[in-house]
Amino acid sequence: MTGTHSDALISRRVRRLETLLEERGLVAGAALDEALDAFLSGASPANGARVTARAWVDADFRARLLADGTAAVAELGLSSGGVQPQRLHVVENTERTHNVIVCTLCSCYPIRLLGPSPSWYKSEAYRSRVVREPRAVLEEFGLRLPSDTEITVWDSTAETRYMVLPRRPAGTESLTEPELAALVTRNALIGTAAV
Repeated sequence: MTGTHSDALISRRVRRLETLLEERGLVAGAALDEALDAFLSGASPANGARVTARAWVDADFRARLLADGTAAVAELGLSSGGVQPQRLHVVENTERTHNVIVCTLCSCYPIRLLGPSPSWYKSEAYRSRVVREPRAVLEEFGLRLPSDTEITVWDSTAETRYMVLPRRPAGTESLTEPELAALVTRNALIGTAAV
């Protein structure tokens, strides 16, 4: 099933569910729209970039983030998002290790920290291939890693979301925290880009 066909099928199912909820008087259409708007408000990769920049400039925060991502992002007034509480596990890229996230069963994703997931993240091709051949998939994104770099693939679940803490670029010592945050892309927070 292609990503476009899959997205269309999901959209039809969601619309049908909304219609049933409205027809049965369980929720008004306007209330559902308000709930969805509230859920998505503030969901942005800028949040994950802010977390990353803080970890780059504050070693104590970085240690707390890697030990308990859920609690650490809460210090900044953030969460990994979702209707139900989820645990956030942050994995750090190093000189010898690179991390990438996926959800092989569906598209679990820390939406509040990374914004709405890109269509390729939800695609069956990405979900299956990144587990089997991560180096090849990363190269298709333009990320070529040294052959001795270990690549670890983290599989999100309904209970646990992952975010990659990318390596701080060399030569950025004089940048402010907001300037550092501006360097971080959503793909770096997923692991398909360096920064």
